[in-house]
Amino acid sequence: MTLTPGRVSLLVAINTALAPFAIDAYLPAMGALAASVGASIHHTELSISVFLAGFAIGQLLFGPVSDRIGRKPVLLAGLVVFLLASLMLATVGTLTELLAWRFVQALGGGACVVNSAAIVRDCFSGRQAASVISTMAMIMMLAPLVAPLVGSALLYLSGWRIIFIFLAAYAAFLLWLMSTQLPETRDPNQPTASLAQVLRNYSSVMRHREGLGYICAVAASFGGLFAFVTASPFVYMEYFGLSPASYPFVLGVNVIFIALSNRINIHLLRFRAPLQNLYLGLAVQLVASVLLVIAVSTGLASLPVVVVLVMLYSSMIGLISPNAMALLLDHFGHMSATATALMGAAKFGAAALAGVMVGAFEIENLWPMALTMVVASLFGNIMLSRLAGRTAYA
Repeated sequence: MTLTPGRVSLLVAINTALAPFAIDAYLPAMGALAASVGASIHHTELSISVFLAGFAIGQLLFGPVSDRIGRKPVLLAGLVVFLLASLMLATVGTLTELLAWRFVQALGGGACVVNSAAIVRDCFSGRQAASVISTMAMIMMLAPLVAPLVGSALLYLSGWRIIFIFLAAYAAFLLWLMSTQLPETRDPNQPTASLAQVLRNYSSVMRHREGLGYICAVAASFGGLFAFVTASPFVYMEYFGLSPASYPFVLGVNVIFIALSNRINIHLLRFRAPLQNLYLGLAVQLVASVLLVIAVSTGLASLPVVVVLVMLYSSMIGLISPNAMALLLDHFGHMSATATALMGAAKFGAAALAGVMVGAFEIENLWPMALTMVVASLFGNIMLSRLAGRTAYA
């Protein structure tokens, strides 16, 4: 079977979209889900953090497995786990069941998504690989925008349980698609690293001063972003009183501005170094989060103010993530899969931790979200400055 760049872009993007659909599709139903499992909305929001933690662990565990036994077996096994867990989620009646099956679902999702970049690397290199990844990224930008709209429509159609049935159907479609349209892409002659070597590779990335700075920058930015994402059902639908039908549109504004900042980043790279853009993104996030804290403390945190400041904060992901990844891979091109998996695990792990900080204490105001965002931003700025410095400026 011939794999053209267009075919690979489409297959990989559809596969990678599984994660944002699993995270975002049920957000409009959070209030109804909380009532059904007999928990507060804050504790029910912890299911986002549990998913993110499982997703991070899944990438770390199954990336090396994929390198050893092949992409397709790991991908198909992950889809089966995701499908079965999604069906079980449609039947849960308690918060404990919800959290347990979300973790299992995330492990399957991590096994699926960790293969996407590896499949591209197996098939293409150089500019062709960059072109495929760019096409994939454009398709992927639609997923967080569409997922809450789909979830809201399904909620009105038949309640929250059908959202998880939809996710199971998505996984079933992917299972058919990947089993029939995707050949094994891993070269059987490619040498495989032992478990000890994998651990040494992870350790070498973590001990690299500048590389750790880039990882901390991305982890902090995603932590702040998911402090908002985790709190958003409470903040927008309960605190500000938006309906589940309106919520996806307010949430989707952030995705649009992330895409716009990504384009701005490409333009700025013509005359600025990647590290300069990385510092710029982190600085804007810090300003936005400090203004949010000031707005909350002075009683000025109206819905328009919060939407604008959160939009400014989240849009900087388009400057932070691509530049941090490029800088990291400049040092670890010889072990790009290891470096990529470690950064992915760090950012989703930080996102899970931030979600716990927001949802665990059941505080009925904006302070948990605002404080977590500003602390995450301060951490990212300080760690990048201390570990990476500014030596990469050109």
